Amino acid sequence: MRLMIMFDLPTETSEDKRNYRHFRKSLINEGFVMIQYSVYAKVCVNRLSAKFIDNRVSAFAPQKGVIQSMMMTEKQYNDMHFITGKPVEDIRNTSDRTIIL
Repeated sequence: MRLMIMFDLPTETSEDKRNYRHFRKSLINEGFVMIQYSVYAKVCVNRLSAKFIDNRVSAFAPQKGVIQSMMMTEKQYNDMHFITGKPVEDIRNTSDRTIIL
């Protein structure tokens, strides 16, 4: 499973900027990898763990702005095609490093 977080947060005031930085850092600390600006994805073992992470993101999400989450299977994620640009070959963005005990 993949959990994708897409967000558009205001950065007009210093408090808004602080909330943006805190949210972005929290996503990275949770293991999310930036796919594009304001689009982050994380590999999850199953739907239950994806829902758990989704609830954790909800807990530290700022109140202003728009934040959306989307769960998808590895097949759906791998079927994504690039119109322009090339995929980044990053081990953090693959399910190859996932070990199920």
